Amino acid sequence: MALRTLVSRRTLAAGLGFRQQLRGVQTFSLPDLPYDYGALEPAISGDIMQLHHQKHHQTYITNYNKALEQLHDAISKGDAPTVAKLHSAIKFNGGGHINHSIFWNNLAPISEGGGEPPKGSLGWAIDTNFGSLEALVKKMNAEGAALQGSGWVWLGVDKELKRLVVETTANQDPLVSKGANLVPLMGIDVWEHAYYLQYKNVRPDYLKNIWKVINWKYANDVYENECP
Repeated sequence: MALRTLVSRRTLAAGLGFRQQLRGVQTFSLPDLPYDYGALEPAISGDIMQLHHQKHHQTYITNYNKALEQLHDAISKGDAPTVAKLHSAIKFNGGGHINHSIFWNNLAPISEGGGEPPKGSLGWAIDTNFGSLEALVKKMNAEGAALQGSGWVWLGVDKELKRLVVETTANQDPLVSKGANLVPLMGIDVWEHAYYLQYKNVRPDYLKNIWKVINWKYANDVYENECP
């Protein structure tokens, strides 16, 4: 079981399962979870975590690596139409890999601090930007529940303005797609595969319970790294 690590500029490649293959193609592998599949129960079932990690996240990685290899070949051949055509596959599958790699670190078993309110500078920033933690949770739950189709709801920081933001992204778009200065502190996956086995189509119940296993320590570490 992998140790929990901070996904920073220095550790991002390792945290995303980066590896190098022959022919110069950058590829990625499925990162280990920093806890057992059943460790987040009853908030999130072990069955969901195993399916989500082994099947869904792995599929994004497989398709991302395939698209990167095709891109490498197309560039080497000067095949501009194929390069352009691969953009959507790289954005979708690469975003899926990045988002899920963050998501696993955003969660922690209750026995390891999951659900404990944020402390330190992030706790102060939440009160300053949203009024209270309760107000932030209410805002993220409302925006996550209202998001049509599939996507993510994010707590991020604008590293230039030093200001916290709540944003939603569609499908597997990463938070940076909403602004080059935005860094994700915590993201909640609101695709049905993240909750349907347990919560059926009642997304608000999933959003209510996931806060019981949110890893605020990780979010605080990222925040302090970006806003020292």
